[in-house]
Amino acid sequence: MDIAYIPSPSTGVIHLGPIPLRGYAFCIIIGVFVAVWLGNRRWIARGGKPGTVADIAVWAVPFGLVGGRLYHVITDYQLYFGEGRNWVDAFKIWEGGLGIWGAIALGAVGAWIGCRLRGIPLPAWADALAPGLALAQACGRWGNWFNQELYGRATDLPWAVEISAGPNRDAGTYHPTFLYESLWCVGVAFLVIWADRRFKLGHGRAFALYVAAYCVGRGWIEYMRVDEAHHILGVRLNVWTSIFVFVLAVVYFVLSAKLRPGREEVVEPDASGGDGKDEREAKAEATSDDKAGGTTDATAESEAGAEPKDSLPTRAPRADAEVREGAVKADLRKPAVDAEAPEADKA
Repeated sequence: MDIAYIPSPSTGVIHLGPIPLRGYAFCIIIGVFVAVWLGNRRWIARGGKPGTVADIAVWAVPFGLVGGRLYHVITDYQLYFGEGRNWVDAFKIWEGGLGIWGAIALGAVGAWIGCRLRGIPLPAWADALAPGLALAQACGRWGNWFNQELYGRATDLPWAVEISAGPNRDAGTYHPTFLYESLWCVGVAFLVIWADRRFKLGHGRAFALYVAAYCVGRGWIEYMRVDEAHHILGVRLNVWTSIFVFVLAVVYFVLSAKLRPGREEVVEPDASGGDGKDEREAKAEATSDDKAGGTTDATAESEAGAEPKDSLPTRAPRADAEVREGAVKADLRKPAVDAEAPEADKA
């Protein structure tokens, strides 16, 4: 009786004439498109501009690929350096070998550069991209299926993956750890989407949740793998890395919730699509206009209330009063002279 299993492709390359289409690279490309598509939708829902996620991904993706390859080559240096090895193989990324830890770390550096150029906060952008990154990993893991790598212990389960004989591997059926991790990443994506809607995560906490949840799954899946790896205290290096990164993600989540509760109100300046000026510049211009308008109004009021130079509105009434008062005094003195006049005549 034949045992059911998942067959592996006989080759990981399909040739269209002289152009080779490699399954591993194809899965990575699909993952990038999925991450950017979902991240763009989430970014717009948060109040950002369409296309911003893709613009920053132009920086993050190349940095991530370099970081992922560097991590793999450094942690598995024995595959590329030493007797009987060709160091040129370290550059053959299409043959597999990307470390997610290095991809996230160096990809974050590229994303930081892109965010600085656009004037937006990196944590908000990372929150929007988090579930898309999980789905990108789910797609990328199927590239390991094309290359017949990253499988677990031998098993006769119906969902076992068939591995053919090759360098450093024996033919047989094994646990499809690439499939386990792919399904786990899909679950992580839905978890982050649900938690973000339910609790309004912000300031990088959705991204921290994605990292912590992924590390939990990566830890137990790593125990099942049988490929060559370095060990520390009898534990695979990637297990220790998962534990360390998990702790960092949880600490960040807790501290961020205490120091910066809630969610960012504005994730991108001038997201309404005006003239493209930074919000701070717009405020500065508004303040300048207000000041200029105030000065103009004050000047107009001053000019409107000013009197002509040759008119003396306050002095004229006073002068008239003095004239009238002098006339009254003169009239009072005049009768006294007239009364004395007859006596003078008599004399």
